[in-house]
Amino acid sequence: MDFNKIIGHEDIISRLRSSIETDRVGHAYILVGDEGSGRSTLAYCFAKALQCESDNSESCDSCKSCKQAESGNHPDIIYLTHEKPGTISVEEVREQIVSSMQIKPYSSRYKIYIIKDAEKMTEEAQNALLKTIEEPPEYGIVIIITSDQEKLLQTIRSRCITFTTKPVKEKDIHDYLINNYGIDEKRATFAIEYSGGNLGKAILLATNEEYEQLIRSVIYLESNIFDMDMEEISETIKHSTGFKININDYLDLMMMWYRDILVLKVTGSPDKILFKEQYLTIREQSKYLSFNELEAKQKAIVAAKERINANAKMEDIMRLLILTLKQK
Repeated sequence: MDFNKIIGHEDIISRLRSSIETDRVGHAYILVGDEGSGRSTLAYCFAKALQCESDNSESCDSCKSCKQAESGNHPDIIYLTHEKPGTISVEEVREQIVSSMQIKPYSSRYKIYIIKDAEKMTEEAQNALLKTIEEPPEYGIVIIITSDQEKLLQTIRSRCITFTTKPVKEKDIHDYLINNYGIDEKRATFAIEYSGGNLGKAILLATNEEYEQLIRSVIYLESNIFDMDMEEISETIKHSTGFKININDYLDLMMMWYRDILVLKVTGSPDKILFKEQYLTIREQSKYLSFNELEAKQKAIVAAKERINANAKMEDIMRLLILTLKQK
């Protein structure tokens, strides 16, 4: 993977390439965007190009440095790791970045640190990182990847060059899915409409067989939620939390169901709804669900996502959510 193979993000790539060509590389960057939007790929390609021995703005893919980057074993491209899934501690930042950065690069011009999910850093961890960003060695570069830059200290944000990923054009996603994965038009269309310009999400939806099961599960739940008894609800909860993929994807699809009802209430047209094959069910629900009720259900889903991200017990969250959505 290199800049030439990235779909979309032309403005970001242009600026990153220019910084290499003009030798005006910053010491700290923030890449902001949703998971799957291309942040990690951009960070990887930038780091790989910076370390490439060809001295161009594009990685050559053949030198020792590029091969090390591709294998994930480049000694001067370091990814921060953390033990707790929801927290990056001050000790981890100090040990893996602050102390390590004092050691010069092993074999490259730069020593590059990539921090994924940076919004999980504690305030103490961010303050430790701040000192390094304020007075970095000439060879030190920190690339911060986050979905929520508001959770980063203002002092960190003010010292970084920030790039925000934007939705990829539908046609570009369509062509990529068809040409690279050979999926049928119907599946590609659903993936594109659901992804909202997020290529990573579209690829997962189009290629992961578990997503088909997930979609069917959400459709069954939302089509029958008002008639379900507690036994059926318990079985649905067990099913929904059993998926190996991110539970947030399940909740996102649930959110899209209510968005479809809202769209149908406003426009009366099925053209812009995601669940087109469930049009009759969605139309029926749109008749007796008010705008206020739809808003309340969407807020309940958002609240459930926040609780899950805070590491609350998933089964309890889903049970409360389904019982809330079941109310008319």
